[in-house]
Amino acid sequence: MDEEVGRFYGVGLMKSAYELAMERLSAHEPARKVSDSMKKALAEIDATYQAKIAERETFLGGKIAAARRSGAEEEAGILREELARDLRGIREEWEIKKEKVRSAPSP
Repeated sequence: MDEEVGRFYGVGLMKSAYELAMERLSAHEPARKVSDSMKKALAEIDATYQAKIAERETFLGGKIAAARRSGAEEEAGILREELARDLRGIREEWEIKKEKVRSAPSP
């Protein structure tokens, strides 16, 4: 009897917005299986580019701090812009590399 009441009032029949969005997404682009070799390649790319970002932040961050300590705010601003530009380029390159791995045919 309780099951009939639940069905009548729609209990358990409603889907969350997340579930609906995932259904629409899978209808347009079916989920792909990620192989172990692909996971390893993506992890290596992530590690490489995280290191590149850390290196640029450390290098230019030190220069920015030194410029600010010496009162050269204009130079510090230029260095901050350079850092932002470098990080943007690294992140774009990072995504391109990851997309190449993702779009490669599975073995």
